[in-house]
Amino acid sequence: MHFSVITPTHQRRELLPEAVASVRATVSAPLDFTFEHLIYDNGSRDGTAAYLREAATQPGPPLRHWHSPGRQLAGLARNHLIREAAPEAWLVPLDDDDILLQRTLHHYAAQIEAHPDRPWFVADFLRVDEHGRYLPGEDYYAWAFETPADMLRAIFRAEHFLQGNVCFSHAFLDQVGGYDGELAMAEDLDLYVRFLLAGQLPVLCPHISHLHRFHARNVSRGVDAAKHNADLRVIYDKYAQPLQDLGIDAPG
Repeated sequence: MHFSVITPTHQRRELLPEAVASVRATVSAPLDFTFEHLIYDNGSRDGTAAYLREAATQPGPPLRHWHSPGRQLAGLARNHLIREAAPEAWLVPLDDDDILLQRTLHHYAAQIEAHPDRPWFVADFLRVDEHGRYLPGEDYYAWAFETPADMLRAIFRAEHFLQGNVCFSHAFLDQVGGYDGELAMAEDLDLYVRFLLAGQLPVLCPHISHLHRFHARNVSRGVDAAKHNADLRVIYDKYAQPLQDLGIDAPG
């Protein structure tokens, strides 16, 4: 079993080293799997490129990196990294300002072994402030659903969302077509909607996947209910017919 942690990055030189260190701290024992960290530097001008060149020479699991002279949309950056991952890899998104927990990949591996026919997995995550301090009362809890349609219904009612707390097979992503490289926001949720439209519920895992950092430069900062609803509407309109066939209404 092999995992590829995928991280697009832009102007995160001060936070990226913690994300890199968190992946390198992964403990696989007693399970037998390998892992690597793939990073796409998306037009950074803050010394990220030099940092990654140095970090890639350090001992530990492989860190591979690529660089774009200008900023691209996140979906394009994610797709570039996935093309570099092995076809049999399990893919784990990690934002450049977040922190993977030491046993996350171990727990995903155990769940993959326990559910060999399931192509994607979801876990809870915790929120921390810009200094990594835990924010009480801000935990994220993944929900259990009976059917993919139930989960889609909750998503488009803005009752439930997913945010980097997933693991999925390269083959399953290839089946549904990868990230949408033209979406300016919510390209990850768009992908998970296609996972569900393909008839696959995620396995709900009993572990914490990562620490999600709240700070002044979060990409999602300023995304209020109206903006989230607008993003949902864009995604709904892309898949309106199959969603309507499942009896799922458009966002209100």
